[in-house]
Amino acid sequence: MKNKIKLGFIISGLSNIVAVLILSRFFTNEFIPKYDSTVMSNFGLLMIIVWGLAYISVAKDYKKIKWLVAVFAIEKLIYGIVWIDWRVQNDVSSVFNEDMMAGIFYSIYGINDLLFFIFFSYVFIKLIKDSLKTKKHYSKE
Repeated sequence: MKNKIKLGFIISGLSNIVAVLILSRFFTNEFIPKYDSTVMSNFGLLMIIVWGLAYISVAKDYKKIKWLVAVFAIEKLIYGIVWIDWRVQNDVSSVFNEDMMAGIFYSIYGINDLLFFIFFSYVFIKLIKDSLKTKKHYSKE
C-alpha cells in the first residue's frame, strides 16, 4: 500500500504540472486567464505547478508530514469548490467555442482536484490512525 500512496503523490503532482503546461500551452493560452483571471492567471497557473512539485517532493516521506498532507487535502478541496462555483456561474461550452484547450482545462480541473482531495484525505486519516495505533502500542508496554 505504501508504494501505491507514494505513486498517488507523484501522479497528483504530475497531473498538476502536465495539465497546466499542456493546456496553457506553456502559459501562452490567453483563454484560461480570460475566463478566471483571479484564480487562473498565469501566476495562478504557475502556483499550481509549484503545488505539483510539492506533492512530488514528499512522495517518498509522506508518513513524516501528516499535517502537510492535511494542508494538501484542504488546498484540493478549495480548488474543487472554486471549480464547482465557476461551473455553476459559467457555460463551459462558450470556452470550448473560443479555445478547445481552455475548454478541456475548465471541464476537468475541478474533477482532478476533488479526486485528489479524497486521496489526500484518505492518506491523512490513515496516518492519524497509524499514529494512534503506535501510541496505543507504546502505552501498553
